[in-house]
Amino acid sequence: MTQKRLVILRTMWLDGPNIWTYRSCIEALVDIQELEQFPSNLLPGFYERLTALLPGLVDHRCGIGEPGGFLLRVREGTYAAHMLEHIVIELHTQAGLEVGFGKARMTSKEGVYKMVFRTPDPVVGMACLEAGVRLLHAAIEGAEYDLQAELKVIKHHCDMHGLGPSTQHILDAAYERRIPIVRLNDGNLVQLGHGNKQQRIWTAETSKTSAIAEGIAADKDLCKELLAQCGVPVPEGEMAKSPEHAWEIAQDIGVPVVVKPVDGNWGRGVSLELTKEEDVKTAWPLADKESYTGVIVEKFIRGTEHRVLVVNYQVAAVSRGELVHVVGDGKSTLQELCNQQINTDPRRGESEIFPLRPVNVEKNPAVFLEVQRQGYTASSVIGDGVKVLIERNSNASEDVTDLIHPEIARLCCMAARVVGLDVAGIDLVCEHIDQSPKGQSLAVVEVNAGPGLLRHIKPAKGQARNVGKPIIESLFPGDANGRIPTISYSGGLEIEGFGPELTEILEDQGHKVGLACDQGLLMNGRTINKAPSANWQSGRNCLINKNLDTLVMQVKASTILSEGLPYDRASLAVITSLGAMDGLDEWDILTKEQHFNVMRTVVDLVLGSGHAVVNADEVSLLPLKDLCDGKVIWISSTADNPIVAEHVKNGGMAVVYQGESIHFMGSRAEAEQRSPIPLKQPPVSLTKTLALAAAGWAMDVPHHLLRADLRQRY
Repeated sequence: MTQKRLVILRTMWLDGPNIWTYRSCIEALVDIQELEQFPSNLLPGFYERLTALLPGLVDHRCGIGEPGGFLLRVREGTYAAHMLEHIVIELHTQAGLEVGFGKARMTSKEGVYKMVFRTPDPVVGMACLEAGVRLLHAAIEGAEYDLQAELKVIKHHCDMHGLGPSTQHILDAAYERRIPIVRLNDGNLVQLGHGNKQQRIWTAETSKTSAIAEGIAADKDLCKELLAQCGVPVPEGEMAKSPEHAWEIAQDIGVPVVVKPVDGNWGRGVSLELTKEEDVKTAWPLADKESYTGVIVEKFIRGTEHRVLVVNYQVAAVSRGELVHVVGDGKSTLQELCNQQINTDPRRGESEIFPLRPVNVEKNPAVFLEVQRQGYTASSVIGDGVKVLIERNSNASEDVTDLIHPEIARLCCMAARVVGLDVAGIDLVCEHIDQSPKGQSLAVVEVNAGPGLLRHIKPAKGQARNVGKPIIESLFPGDANGRIPTISYSGGLEIEGFGPELTEILEDQGHKVGLACDQGLLMNGRTINKAPSANWQSGRNCLINKNLDTLVMQVKASTILSEGLPYDRASLAVITSLGAMDGLDEWDILTKEQHFNVMRTVVDLVLGSGHAVVNADEVSLLPLKDLCDGKVIWISSTADNPIVAEHVKNGGMAVVYQGESIHFMGSRAEAEQRSPIPLKQPPVSLTKTLALAAAGWAMDVPHHLLRADLRQRY
């Protein structure tokens, strides 16, 4: 068979709402070339090869809305761009990413398609796209294809560029509250909300996490001293300057002891229940390797380790640690037993999406020391039925949130308050989590800033806890959603200068406005850039500025098509016309209908509590009324516009020009006693003047102040 292949002509990362979806996605321009004449049903053996490579495609619904829908299309005959879309989505799924959205649409050029798919990151998305092209070609040609090797590369990109599980869990809770999310770097620094309403998180640290508190938590010796002074039980211990000093301390406080780094975290470098001089001295360099500031030796507290997550000084979740053992069979080495009995657990893996790590006796110093103390090495053959302890401080855990005794919960909350952490991981050792502290062995051994949440999200046993919810509630109490007024405006020459004039009106009311438009980028009255700035980056720069409380952004079709929009929803959208179509053929926008489908995006994004100001004199804009979640304010150069009359009759809002005055119409205008505003002279652009009046009304500018502003201008 002649080689049949497609070619990717162009890709675009649309980082925000666009013509396809509210979420970020990649749009690829795909030329399927000769494959235009060969739909899937004309490719011998293709169906069998494709489903053998990706059996998960059976779950794709496609047109019929139920599992198997896509494969039915493949059997009946569908085109290469459509198949590539589903392959790319399935590769995301195989890599552990649920994206679930894609489309493929023909362009005006035969054989060329726009193919789009949702993806959380451009690097990950491109890796899936490139792998998808290779897989499609292999299925068409019957060539060898190493899916696992491709997935390994994709998962590596996920690890390098994706969000960690703790961060993602918090963002899921934010999304449930419809709080805007802005990723600030390639790591886990994320902004929640916009402008002066924003908060930030970095994994499980928040913008409310004190640097002083974090420093105290990192200094285990200082932290323990402060806790003890406030009545929180802690283990006796002190800093050890050397292995020999560590053994001296152990003798003074009495064995067994714990040797650990002063500023460590995640249990790294921690050795437990040491009784022998050799073990204590061996543990010291393991702890020192994980520390910048030294090693501490503490009295070992008998009991079970627990991690208590405290958020805003309330217990959010509790997990109980487990000791990890293997049992010998008389034939296998210790490492082989670990591979058979521990590392086969599906919860274990190298990536941070797994709650547990594989056990490698030789490479994990703490495990190596633990088994060495019992007289074993990785190559030791363990006798039949002999139980060997592998890990004492494993992250393997059981959720026991519902069992914690109120007095123990109070102690843990006190510990978090003493340190000053809004989100704290309290490491507690006790014999009975469900009983009073009195009469049992109990101590707070560590207080951790930025605690990992995975053990609570995916416990080895017990109920998973939505710990992201209380973190979001602490950052955004009540109905707060982190949103600032976000205003877009679109049109042609008739609305030129609208943004700067509206900004002046809002600044007169005390708003601190960021303006991104053709006249430049301004923040709080200061010019940042004089070059045309009606683009994604300038809008985003305003949204991340903590000094601003309002965004005014000029939105063009080219921005929607090539970049996406920097905000997820708008308080107010002003649109006076579709604008010119010059240059839109670059994105294959050739008709007024296509142009309308692009510009409708600004109205699609209006919040239910927001407004859209729409020019009723433009027939092409009339369908926008039915697309707006909020309220529509029609503007018209004449009071007898039938669209306006019907709208007002049904309780709607309108602003019209009549008798050289601006009139506010509707029941709300009557209730607010918004009287007509006479103009001193006919404005150069009546449409812009009406739009300013309507926007001021939507933004609750007091009528007498709006009147004064407009009278001064016109």
